[in-house]
Amino acid sequence: MRTIGILGGMSAASTQIYYRELCDLTRDRLGGLHSPELLIRSLDFARIEALQMKGEWNAAGAILNDEAKALERGGADLIVLATNTMHKLASEMMEGVGIPLIHIADATADAIKFAKLSSPGLMATAFTMEQSFYVDRLVAAGLNPVLPNEEDRAETHRIIYEELCKDITTDKSEAAYVGIANRLVETGADSLILGCTEVGMLLNQSNVQVPVFDTTLIHCTAALDRAFV
Repeated sequence: MRTIGILGGMSAASTQIYYRELCDLTRDRLGGLHSPELLIRSLDFARIEALQMKGEWNAAGAILNDEAKALERGGADLIVLATNTMHKLASEMMEGVGIPLIHIADATADAIKFAKLSSPGLMATAFTMEQSFYVDRLVAAGLNPVLPNEEDRAETHRIIYEELCKDITTDKSEAAYVGIANRLVETGADSLILGCTEVGMLLNQSNVQVPVFDTTLIHCTAALDRAFV
């Protein structure tokens, strides 16, 4: 089994989900007392979020690059960046790093195409929904992503940063997310991407009427596929 390097903390809530999912998936595959070989570097999200808000992406990219190199030095054979949004800096993060990055958008696109679907709704941070780094990757894979309207994008983003990243879940926010998902379906989405690793804290296949693609679970599965080669 190869060692998976997890660069997380963005937010800590999502990194906890990654650890749990990787452990559960490994036990499901191998049985017994098996668990994954992991290296985890968890950052202080307050520092990263401040750079996001200021638009200081170069500084954030330099931090991620340092951490990716540290994971490689520590013995990781591949890297998982435990956040959708910070894949904006995937190229900067992997500069000078000799081990592969398992890209979350690529893994998600592959899963959607395998299911023979083509128009996924996308619920994520405003950065992920409104900037090109993620949506363009889905389009390049042959998909036609459907985005929430401006008001729904703002509410999706607010709930992520003000609540989910702090491990806060409420019935009110779940209802808001279900409403946004329903409106995406009404505008043509044939599936839904939980495009922020925390969105799955409120949405799942039980409260969404179209197939749900949880990027965290997909990402973990893709990482284990590579680790078990």
